[in-house]
Amino acid sequence: MTMKNIKDAKNNVSLSRRRFLVGTVSGSLLMAFAPLVSASGLSKSPQETLKNKLFSPTVWFEINPQGEININIAKAEMGQHVGTALARVVADELGADWSTVSITHVDTDPKWGYMVTGGSWSVFQSFKPLSQAGAAGRIALIEAAAKILNCPVEECRVENGAVFCKESSISFGDIVAKGTFNRTFTPEEINALPLKPASKRTLVGKPSSALDIPAKTNGSAVYGIDIELKGMVYARPIIPPTRYGSKVTKVEDSAAQKIKGYLGYHILQDPSENIQGWVAVHADTYYGAIKAADALDVSYQAGETAKVSEDDILKEGARLVADKSEGGLFVDEGDFVAASDKAANTIDAVYRTHTALHFALEPVNATVEEKDGHWHVYTGNQWQSLTLPAIAKALQVSDENVVMHQQYLGGGFGRRLFGDYAIPAVLTAKAIGKPVKMVFTREDDSRFDQPRSPSVVSFKALFDKNNKFTGMEHALAAGWPTLSMAPGFMPESLDKKIRVDLFSTSGTDHWYSMENHRVRAINNKLAQKTILPGWLRSVGQGWIIWGLESFIDEIAHQVKVDPIDFRLSMLDGLGKQAGKAPESVGGAKRLANVLTILQQKTKNVKLAKNEAIGVAVSAGQERTMPAWMACAAQVHVEPSSGKITVKKLTMIVDAGVIVHPDGALAQVQGSMLWGTSLALHEQSPIENGQVSNINLNTYSPLRMNDVPELDIEFVESEEFPVGLGEPGVVSIAPAIANAIFQITGVRVRDLPITSAAIKNA
Repeated sequence: MTMKNIKDAKNNVSLSRRRFLVGTVSGSLLMAFAPLVSASGLSKSPQETLKNKLFSPTVWFEINPQGEININIAKAEMGQHVGTALARVVADELGADWSTVSITHVDTDPKWGYMVTGGSWSVFQSFKPLSQAGAAGRIALIEAAAKILNCPVEECRVENGAVFCKESSISFGDIVAKGTFNRTFTPEEINALPLKPASKRTLVGKPSSALDIPAKTNGSAVYGIDIELKGMVYARPIIPPTRYGSKVTKVEDSAAQKIKGYLGYHILQDPSENIQGWVAVHADTYYGAIKAADALDVSYQAGETAKVSEDDILKEGARLVADKSEGGLFVDEGDFVAASDKAANTIDAVYRTHTALHFALEPVNATVEEKDGHWHVYTGNQWQSLTLPAIAKALQVSDENVVMHQQYLGGGFGRRLFGDYAIPAVLTAKAIGKPVKMVFTREDDSRFDQPRSPSVVSFKALFDKNNKFTGMEHALAAGWPTLSMAPGFMPESLDKKIRVDLFSTSGTDHWYSMENHRVRAINNKLAQKTILPGWLRSVGQGWIIWGLESFIDEIAHQVKVDPIDFRLSMLDGLGKQAGKAPESVGGAKRLANVLTILQQKTKNVKLAKNEAIGVAVSAGQERTMPAWMACAAQVHVEPSSGKITVKKLTMIVDAGVIVHPDGALAQVQGSMLWGTSLALHEQSPIENGQVSNINLNTYSPLRMNDVPELDIEFVESEEFPVGLGEPGVVSIAPAIANAIFQITGVRVRDLPITSAAIKNA
């Protein structure tokens, strides 16, 4: 299955075999999206189908006789205000009064369809079907209103939650109360639905407050960690010495028995094999569970990676990128071998990144109870359709016997895609026979994290006798998250040698035109069996763009061309770089445009001594959903100490239509600060098979007093909207490094960048 298939599966992008149903159910208008062909669909009316829930998936929205509109959101809310963005798409086409709109985050009932939130895909993949759903609802309301008002449909219009015809009008609520809906939209009708032009939109692209903010500010929002169930006990896990292969040989709990509230422990057996060698302690208070777990003495037979270090993984990565027989081809354009034979000169470089953690504010947790043979799991999760089957396998029940109740996430960033933290909770509840709330401490959370893998990336650039750049080779080795957690989504490499994790390779197929370009992707098996590599925000782009945009700067200096002008010379928009509709219209020309704007904006900045501005560009996580971004980092380096100060970051963004401007700005702000943090601070080196910096006394994200000035400019665009959650992260580090080179002449090639690296160069 290819990446494209994943997206189709997730978000029902293709409407070719589906239809819209609009019906009156219990006095409300209900709008759903249903398969075109089904046994029920052949004999039942839309109203009967909706009433009896003979559809799958998805219920989009409902309007009650009071005119209140509830829009169902099957995406996880983790601070990005996704519900607000998606609801505004529907409400705009519907012609709704925004003050009547609310959202509901739904559970994992199969009727909601495939559920995943990640990859910055939500708005991109939902924009078209949600726009069409809103437009279909508008048409159904107009048709019903025309009958009530006794006027032609053609003379009706919708504004702010009401249908108008000449001097008469009727609200959505009254239409629902007085009308009856029993309407089907065929695929042909869906494709012909009249969507609003950008100039007619009243909500999309306009300022607004996010619907989830009031609950989050008044304390009524319910996160996973807030769940309380009657009769539950509290549990804390004891994390084994290795992620895989550890076995419990002895447990001594005499000290734990002295802890108030201690109820006991269980050695967990997981048929899904996601957790190995785990012990769970339970008590009648969370404090008691924490203290008792600390007091428990557990002996292990540790797994084979118990002595593996960060240096071991990086050395293996270096060996892999140097061995041309390893891995498989991801890009192979032109003839790099022939170009290499003709080259008059070459330059080489190796870039590395170190292990980094998600470190979300809310440590992972899950609360579980079993009722009448059904297991109810209350937790914040990003990829329910991946997690639920693993929970069912661990419990040895069918998927239909598990329900995940979606809660707000206190930070996701990819950690809560595969919710393996729910597995020890359900196994503990099963062992005890009571509802269980399992909360990981910060240290537990860090040790059980799915960290960003250490990576090693090598580059080789070719130059002819005139010092003209003629080609580039790129090899990258790291642990791959998709290989462990969703291997079915990995396509074959070009040479059919291996299957490739696109999350760990996309971005090497960049938008620069190069005559000869070859990329080899390699899985680092030592990293893979030591940690569970995770989808940390921006995933492989975190190491791919770091090396690529730094090395492009190296090439520019080699050919003695200004780094911005050198980039612009390769962003010609020719051939495959022309892009295609709808996701990448304009192609590399749009990347050139944001870079040109950045060039004009920064060219007259007055710099102090020991300051410089470095630049880098990025184009989203995948070519199929590019967000065009250019970044400038104004940096100061203190010569005596090597101290690095990022004074200002400037980002120019072309992400097509910006659905929710406030949310988009917040996404870019957050991603730029995250990128700064990863560039200069975050790392948790592997020691003895585990991450070593597990709390804030040693793990150091960006601090408030180090936050740079941010200048963010969005390019006005009517092109198809793309995601913004992740692309802003990745250009920060190379922009900083390129500035450091200008100031010091030192080319730093390790993340995080340290003052010591500059001083010792």
